[in-house]
Amino acid sequence: MKIYNTLTKRKEEFIPLQEGKVSMYVCGPTVYNLIHIGNARPMIVFDSFRRYLEYKGYQVNFVSNFTDVDDKIIKRANEEGISPGEVAEKYIFECKKDMAGMNVKPATTHPRATEEIDGMIDMISTLIEKGYAYEKNGTVYYRTRSFKDYGKLSHKDLDNMQSGLRELKVSGADEKEDSLDFVLWKPRKEGEPYWESPWSQGRPGWHIECSVMSKRYLGEQIDIHAGGEDLIFPHHENEIAQSEACNGKEFARYWMHNAFLNIDNKKMSKSLGNFLLVRDIAEKYDLGVLRFFMLSAHYRSPMNYSVELMDAARSGLERIITAVTRLGGLTGEERELNVKEQEIAVDLEALRAKYEAALDDDFNTADAISSIFEMVKLSNTSVSDNSAKELIKAARQQILELSDVLGLIVEKQEELLDSDVEELIAERAAARKAKNFARADEIRNELLEKGIILEDTRQGVTWKRK
Repeated sequence: MKIYNTLTKRKEEFIPLQEGKVSMYVCGPTVYNLIHIGNARPMIVFDSFRRYLEYKGYQVNFVSNFTDVDDKIIKRANEEGISPGEVAEKYIFECKKDMAGMNVKPATTHPRATEEIDGMIDMISTLIEKGYAYEKNGTVYYRTRSFKDYGKLSHKDLDNMQSGLRELKVSGADEKEDSLDFVLWKPRKEGEPYWESPWSQGRPGWHIECSVMSKRYLGEQIDIHAGGEDLIFPHHENEIAQSEACNGKEFARYWMHNAFLNIDNKKMSKSLGNFLLVRDIAEKYDLGVLRFFMLSAHYRSPMNYSVELMDAARSGLERIITAVTRLGGLTGEERELNVKEQEIAVDLEALRAKYEAALDDDFNTADAISSIFEMVKLSNTSVSDNSAKELIKAARQQILELSDVLGLIVEKQEELLDSDVEELIAERAAARKAKNFARADEIRNELLEKGIILEDTRQGVTWKRK
């Protein structure tokens, strides 16, 4: 399997640090609002990549964080008249709902920045001891020029870089030794959440969070670090500088980045009025259609969202679902495969090999989906009620399995009776009361998969069918 490594700017054979195991970190959202479709692309892409690694037999330790302390969260807390912690809790809950709707599997671990502060203080202390960081009036800065490989991921020349990196503004910024230095720790402002540290009551900078969470849950060196291409600089560049300076070894072997998503050929922005939340999409389409749409292009290719393209994605997904439903309704004949059917079975396996070859070549989901369509066409034209049961079953199972590897649900679920829904809602309420939140989430996801959307309101739980 080859993947394009942003670090080396070429496709490389994937060789994990430990045979049969993969450690993978994907930067998650800052939880101050409902997630938008730009957030959805890396979630879908790298969830699908994880699924493929698991299909190939790897044991994947998949970590994706929630940034739950940030200026935007504090601003939203002030607007809503609640604490930053309540804002984060609210939008983590909503994010998980949307992820379930897109059939994104929960990570092995979903760490939260606020729960890893001690580790951040430890790493910052090590960086100071090693001479990579310094403190000025309670603020700790990273000495960017002290890390000789700075710029190796973004391929930027340090001397030509401009200051003004994506970093939270702090008072006393002119105290930096160099305009390229970035913040590791910042003193509190009035009304902000803070933690005790050797330098000041304050909170961490954005970049240090991922370095620490990755180290804690995956180790000092990991196989794959992934995220949107907007994170290459400065976020991922700064993560490398922090982690490698602290740990004395290469941080991540492979770096994967998905390209941007535009709306009607324009960059998504609130000012243009084309800012689309995943919830907006869910009002018009099943979120499985959004997933199919996202995977219909190569992850490193820029994508354009439009109603026309989403309608085409819906038709494409429906075509696969219809084929699976038809195959499920065939009775077939209880006998051995004849010569013609043996040829069809061989053709199906050849298409599986073609599918795998596409995903082995830098995870080309567009070509993989084309292979599934070829399986659909072959089954539609060559498999009927007169076919051997074994062939019918093989064709159906293969389409189901390879769709599932991409997280595409193509088997129609039996519709639940209203009484069944109410029973599950009651069980979920009991689970939440017993603080068994894992079971409560399972029930929500189970209902969502069967087309039932729950809404928690002050008056209680309401539900509707998709």
